Amino acid sequence: MTTRYTTTPILEEEEARVSPPPFYKVLLLNDDYTPMDFVVIVLERFFHMGRERATQIMLKVHHEGMAVCGVYPKDIAATKVEQVTAFARQHGHPLACVMEEV
Repeated sequence: MTTRYTTTPILEEEEARVSPPPFYKVLLLNDDYTPMDFVVIVLERFFHMGRERATQIMLKVHHEGMAVCGVYPKDIAATKVEQVTAFARQHGHPLACVMEEV
């Protein structure tokens, strides 16, 4: 007795399409109370900017009402927002830091 085996695939290959994770802009918003020097410190400390770049971003926040500090994956952006907000509150400043999807 001869047994015949067929070669029909049980599972078919399916092409996996994975899209990259969304990125988020982290923005600082202007207010009338937070000192400019404090904003520069925040940019240097949490966004690893040099003094000159931090000053440029701070002036953009001051003159235009907001500025992008960086673009990150969601979890990193959320952490930066939390860190900046907590640091500002610890020092008695109302500095607002938000994130929005790119």
